[in-house]
Amino acid sequence: MFSLADVETAERIVYAAMPPTPQYAWPLLAPEMGCEVWVKHENHTPVGAFKIRGGLVHMHMRRQRGQTRAVITATRGNHGQSIPFAARRNGIAATVVVPLGNSPEKNAAMRALGAELIETGKDFDEARQTAISLAGERGLDMVASFHPELVLGVSTYARELFREAGELDAVYVPIGLGSGICGVIRMRDLLGSGLR
Repeated sequence: MFSLADVETAERIVYAAMPPTPQYAWPLLAPEMGCEVWVKHENHTPVGAFKIRGGLVHMHMRRQRGQTRAVITATRGNHGQSIPFAARRNGIAATVVVPLGNSPEKNAAMRALGAELIETGKDFDEARQTAISLAGERGLDMVASFHPELVLGVSTYARELFREAGELDAVYVPIGLGSGICGVIRMRDLLGSGLR
């Protein structure tokens, strides 16, 4: 796992591309929920999602290690925006494989961010298998949807929230593959918080 020093390094990488996102205590939610409710606005990132943080950290660290070969990944959306956004900033080409019938808006965003977009397969698993095959055929580096450096990057949003909101009792995190929840849990542990 990573340390607070690692998170500080990740913050410098992330903040070179975007400012911290806001978090607000929403007074109209408080009576509905029976408690003070803070909302972290990761929709204010350049791609509208927290995933960009992980992409920025991972692609920056790849470049620092001298791993500048083009990358390929599979996704249905936000990860597929994160990787080409960050790859472009680091001078690395990116290919993204999505399943057929994927969101046209997400596909357009990935292309606009510089990705070569390949649409194939009936679901994420088939798209992922194509990405793995193409990585071998084309000599591309496969970027998984879950990786320790992605978790390190997304942990920066938890640090921002904890810094601004103060001591919290609980945090609710949506879970897909788990980079967001893992980043929040690790940040909680690093800060010695008792939140659930």
